[in-house]
Amino acid sequence: MTRIAVLIPAFNEALSIGQVIAAIPKSVEEVIVIDNNSSDETATEARKKHATVLHESRKGYGYACLKGMAYLEKKPPEIIVFLDGDYSDFPEELDKIVSPILEGKVNFTLGSRVKSLREIGSLTPQQIFGNALACFLMRLLYQSRFTDLGPFRAIRWETLQSLEMQDKTYGWTVEMQLKILRRKIAYEEIPVRYRKRIGVSKVSGTVKGTVMAGYKILMWIGTFYFSGWK
Repeated sequence: MTRIAVLIPAFNEALSIGQVIAAIPKSVEEVIVIDNNSSDETATEARKKHATVLHESRKGYGYACLKGMAYLEKKPPEIIVFLDGDYSDFPEELDKIVSPILEGKVNFTLGSRVKSLREIGSLTPQQIFGNALACFLMRLLYQSRFTDLGPFRAIRWETLQSLEMQDKTYGWTVEMQLKILRRKIAYEEIPVRYRKRIGVSKVSGTVKGTVMAGYKILMWIGTFYFSGWK
């Protein structure tokens, strides 16, 4: 049986993290929640659902993901899935996300939050604009087929390791996709449902988060293209 692990970076998601973990299919071997210096009971609620809980005091989505990857190096899974802890994604769709990888078709899959499947108001206007701009630039510069920068994604462990991920904060998702494109790694987008998150977004829900996320996305696309990084 293919070993699948799920990484869930979480900052103050005590109200939602239990529901997220409970909805993850039984095909997953281990669920790892990275508590990104929460001030609530996120870690406690995750443990109640029998998740492995790690602590990362440095705030940042990338820091949390890298912490989870370091933990998995001891016993690497074959496939790793990234999922948000706010219950905006539908974890029960995980089997659909990993299916093309299990079938040997691709090494990376992305859950695309298509308009027809997402709840009204689940993405803010700035998120919609930012996603559209980033995907347009990737299409222009790399002939990309990506339509989203969604957090719900799956990747082969060996492929993820080869990407040598660097971003510590808001640019993690776009960095991954840019490296997939540059290295011509086979990928597929999967349409997924999306709903309003529980609680307030730490990125799009604040002016600082919105500005910083937009900056990091554009910085990665520009720097990556003009520097020739691989």
